[in-house]
Amino acid sequence: MTLFWIASIILVALSGVLIALPFINRKENTDEALRDELNKALYKDRLTELEVEAEEGLMDDQQELIADLKQSLLDDIPTEAQTKVESSINPWLVIVPSMLLTVIMSYGLYFKFGAADDVMEWQQVNDNLPALSKKLMSPEGAALSEDEMRDLTLALRTRLHNQPKDATGWLLLGRIGLANRDVDTAIGAMNKAYKLESDNPDVMLGYAQALMLSQDDVDQDKARSILGKLVQKNYMDVRVFSLLAFDAYERKDFAAAVRYWSIMQQMIGPQDERYQMLDRSIDNAKKQMGDKAVAGASVSVAISLAETVKANPDASLIVSVHTADGAPMPVAAARYPLGSFPRTVVLDDSNSMMQGRKLSELEDYMVRVRIDEDGNVATSQGDWFGESQSAKMGESVAVIVDRQYQ
Repeated sequence: MTLFWIASIILVALSGVLIALPFINRKENTDEALRDELNKALYKDRLTELEVEAEEGLMDDQQELIADLKQSLLDDIPTEAQTKVESSINPWLVIVPSMLLTVIMSYGLYFKFGAADDVMEWQQVNDNLPALSKKLMSPEGAALSEDEMRDLTLALRTRLHNQPKDATGWLLLGRIGLANRDVDTAIGAMNKAYKLESDNPDVMLGYAQALMLSQDDVDQDKARSILGKLVQKNYMDVRVFSLLAFDAYERKDFAAAVRYWSIMQQMIGPQDERYQMLDRSIDNAKKQMGDKAVAGASVSVAISLAETVKANPDASLIVSVHTADGAPMPVAAARYPLGSFPRTVVLDDSNSMMQGRKLSELEDYMVRVRIDEDGNVATSQGDWFGESQSAKMGESVAVIVDRQYQ
């Protein structure tokens, strides 16, 4: 905004200079002086003509004609009084009012028609972008007021116009579209963010949420594919399984919906107020299924590392579910990138290792967690590990990795 006012002052000052310049550099020649010069030139031309005529014998009274010509010249010379009147006009009496009129008209018309208030509000909104973005990114982001949403949208569009490769900006704009149920804006913005950062879990989740709102089967299939990738990447976010459960229920795949809602229950725990709501959703899905078999249960494992554990970042995490007596052969197992801790993983029937025996058939179980340093499951020397206590199917377990194979 400061640059605008500086530029406007420069332009107005330049206009004033252009107005004053003709008066400052005014020529000293007045109309009378120019007429006097013209008369002198005519006088000289007429003298020459008279001399030529006298030589040719065409006149007898040459001196008398010359005297008349001189008298005419003297009569037409401007007087001193005329010159003083012409030069007595002060140019600043014209310059100063003209410059004041220019300034008043310029800024007056701008404040009347230039939308100065809107420009100032726009600048203030841009300054508030960090605070509004932080509020939107927080779990309470939906609490943004309608005015805040409008301001944030304006500021984001301004920023994205100048920085079109800002994935975070597109993600925020997409979330605003989701909050407003503006499907086109949400999908368009999330798609741009996904093209810029296709491996970012937050972007992937946002894009999947937007695509789920579409009525296009192709969009919904793409959303399921992205959510599947998030599960494979072990991105254990309740929203991922909530979307999968909602989608499965809408497709009348009630068994899958029950499985996803059960995983959500294990992730949030009975103390969460959403737990009872999920119970009602599960019961409703079971009623829809009638006599059909319910999808198998799953096992949620919360994993943390002891302070003494020094793991190679390139190592793998192997989680295996065993019978409660601790039999060496796992009923189900899964391998993940090491990632960060603490973290939660969920295993279900898709991770079963024994043909004809599903994880969901277990009544009691225990879990072993191992950090595989060399990528060879057969060797364990130097690997860190931990195991859980026996638990009932449906209960979540916690494992602390704190021991090392010798």
